Amino acid sequence: MTTDLADLQPAPLWHYFLALSQIPRASKQEAVAAEWVAEQGRALGLTVERDGVGNVLIRKPASPGFAHRPVVAMQAHVDMVCEQNEGTNHDFTVDPIRVRREGDLLRATGTTLGADDGIGVAAGLAVLAAKDLVHPPIELLITIDEETGLTGANELRSGWLAGKYLLNLDSEEEGHVTIGCAGGVDTEAFRVVTWEPVPAGSVALRVKVHGAKGGHSGGDIHLGRANAIKVLAQVLGAAGVPFRVASVAGGNKRNAIPREAVAVITVAAADEAALRARVAEQAAVWSATFGAFDPGVTASVEPGAAERVASEGDGKALVNLLMALPHGVEQMSPAIPGLVQTSTNLGVVRTEAGFEVNLLSRSSIEANKDALADRIDAACALAGFSTQRVGGYPGWKPEPGAWLVTVIAEAWKAQSGQEIDVMAIHAGLECGLIGEKYPGMEMASFGPDVRDAHTPEENLSISSTQRFWSLLVDVLERLAKG
Repeated sequence: MTTDLADLQPAPLWHYFLALSQIPRASKQEAVAAEWVAEQGRALGLTVERDGVGNVLIRKPASPGFAHRPVVAMQAHVDMVCEQNEGTNHDFTVDPIRVRREGDLLRATGTTLGADDGIGVAAGLAVLAAKDLVHPPIELLITIDEETGLTGANELRSGWLAGKYLLNLDSEEEGHVTIGCAGGVDTEAFRVVTWEPVPAGSVALRVKVHGAKGGHSGGDIHLGRANAIKVLAQVLGAAGVPFRVASVAGGNKRNAIPREAVAVITVAAADEAALRARVAEQAAVWSATFGAFDPGVTASVEPGAAERVASEGDGKALVNLLMALPHGVEQMSPAIPGLVQTSTNLGVVRTEAGFEVNLLSRSSIEANKDALADRIDAACALAGFSTQRVGGYPGWKPEPGAWLVTVIAEAWKAQSGQEIDVMAIHAGLECGLIGEKYPGMEMASFGPDVRDAHTPEENLSISSTQRFWSLLVDVLERLAKG
């Protein structure tokens, strides 16, 4: 831990957050981090259980005099989205997150910070460690693989939790309590490719779209930011000269808006200058198009290398599909002003044995989600791509009149003097899956200010985290006292 972080308060919360930041915990590679969480519970002398998928459940008895009160579950996920800037030398399988402080903000150096949802894990552990809090019986549920498929919540078994109330600690905006979220489904598309030798007399070039902000495909999808894959497809579609595709790669996570995308193509040597000029024109077009929404997005051409190229038909099919596939907001909610109801993120394209494309569609309306996935299937079929749907999860129906929501709202007003914003979000939360397994459990989600999650610009407000901690402590005391 760096010395300029040593004075942060409350000390136990920051101790757990910074310690967790030293443990690699990419989605599906978070086993060591999950066991570390379990070890913290054992070190406190608490009851610790693990399930078959790797989730951790730690139980803490109530404060004296409150054992009769209903059990309250706190819940967070231990995995994180692993994104880094080009040129950053960071191996997420072994390297710790390099946390630094900039005034009131914590950031990472060149990578995602992991405040989503490391700060929720840390807050839960700090509650377990505290000896001076008034609280009912508590259980802390730490799930795995939230970011790439909600695996931990999806595999959570009925009857394991005893909680009547659940506090999800995975929200990212202070002054808000989330009581509903969208459901989602992944579409994976694949096309078998016929590979051919590089045409004689051609040169290989890397056409690159970069400088985009990216962002969370739920929380930021409405902000008008560039999708680097979509821009790359448009640039290639406007190339103006014949080319062959050797590979296309863009995006890293289906739930992160792609910031960069690269195509290695070959063109006749005589056409190289014309291609470079056209890409420069397109860079200016798209920079102007996105303007203040995404001022850094641009396109460039670099020397490349290719050992083979896709057949002409395969290459055209990929570019046309990427141009045709939906991305962005499909429909706004008619019931909740400003809430995105349905959207798609064209999140990943890569070249392995063939061409692979991955999209995440979200909606708070199940029929709309299914219809959008059907449209994606149809577009892929027309382009000669096969598809499969994976990772589907339900939405979480808002219950604004629930007593838990009232408790949180009253605690926030007592702390801040302001009314809390009761909201639903377009991003996915594990509450939808947990609620499906525990019908009748009252649930709400809140947290501190975490900005630019899922990008290397991710940052966490220190002062907001301190207020989040105070709110959590007050809510638990109110739930204890009824």
